[in-house]
Amino acid sequence: MKMLRAKQKVIGMFFVLAVVFLGGIYIGVYERSNSIVSAADGVSTVRIQLDGAVQPSDIDMGQFWQAYKLLNQNFVQVHASSTFPTKEKQIYGAIAGLASSFGDPYTVFFPPSDAKIFQDDIAGSFGGVGMEVDNNADGNLVVVAPLKNSPSEKAGILSGDFVLQIGSTTTDGLSVNDAVKLIRGPKGTAVALTVVHKGDAKPIVISVVRDTINIPIIKSYKRDDGVFVIELYSFSENSADLFRDALRQFVQSGSSKLLFDVRGNPGGYLESAVTMASYFLPVGDVIVTEDFKGKQSNTVHRSAGYNVFARNPNFKMAILADQGSASASEILAGALQQHGVAKIVGTRTFGKGSVQELMDLGGGAELKVTIARWLTPNGSSISDGGLQPNIKADRTVADFKAGIDPQKDTALKYLLGN
Repeated sequence: MKMLRAKQKVIGMFFVLAVVFLGGIYIGVYERSNSIVSAADGVSTVRIQLDGAVQPSDIDMGQFWQAYKLLNQNFVQVHASSTFPTKEKQIYGAIAGLASSFGDPYTVFFPPSDAKIFQDDIAGSFGGVGMEVDNNADGNLVVVAPLKNSPSEKAGILSGDFVLQIGSTTTDGLSVNDAVKLIRGPKGTAVALTVVHKGDAKPIVISVVRDTINIPIIKSYKRDDGVFVIELYSFSENSADLFRDALRQFVQSGSSKLLFDVRGNPGGYLESAVTMASYFLPVGDVIVTEDFKGKQSNTVHRSAGYNVFARNPNFKMAILADQGSASASEILAGALQQHGVAKIVGTRTFGKGSVQELMDLGGGAELKVTIARWLTPNGSSISDGGLQPNIKADRTVADFKAGIDPQKDTALKYLLGN
């Protein structure tokens, strides 16, 4: 797979509709045998044509076609409400089953209706409740992060919440994509979510009113104690420029102590994370490596070497992170932590360290395939448990309700030397 023209690589989550966790999406144009490049909404994908529909010599498809024939000849509908599947639907079901056989939650098939939803999500403004959900290692549906000032956050949804039911539908065995379809809906309507807060035993029902979701990006300010704070909510296409402006404000403020908050930040554009890391690292320092595990040569992303704080002996930086910090957040935080630029304060990060490529199969259907994993500068896989903090600090449900922030207090204590 040879990259001809790199565009944006979206990693982690763009706060998509209600929200589905995108993981690391490879968005670009690639050269393939008999491929037709197509683009929609600024997102380039790959339309793959079969090489004359020639069956690979090492695969016997006899059982599949025998099953296809037997089903179509013998199946009898016993429920009046059911309909016999079209040939197209049968083929889509077969492709979906093939994708699921790889056992990777991020390798999925999108029939045309789901593919359109996915493309709309990437566009960045959508109707929903403004939260990111994913399946944890046990297959449970969990809230990675509610979007800042979103309906879900205002209603009391927290990072780490387990979602047990969506309306009257249990999430047991429910895929993330199907969960999103249930959560999303017209603006002004409500969805009832049965959740269990982290550390609690009793589930509660939270009603969230859907709204149009617009993704916030950044907030920066100087505290009375002299610490400058940058809160980054997502890695959007222009977040690197906004981050540069915030750093300029930091320098102009006269402060030398920077608190960088990526809690609840699920990721976004890889290029933004690489650019941001370059403001703190010498030229050539490794930021992250895309490891294709032998399928192709690894890609190493290195610092452009802006390194604007190298001559400031008083510069001190802390990064606030939690289990809602994923993908691009983990890449940036991991690079700065492992190069000794900053200390991570908080809890371990989410651990979303895989890369997906979105491929157009034609007819509006798409296939999202995991093609690589992210490695931090020291060679660790982000997927293996995320990043561990240098300074551990938790924030409980009771802390959220009381409006206190022990994690931020711990980071400030470190920065101020108390």
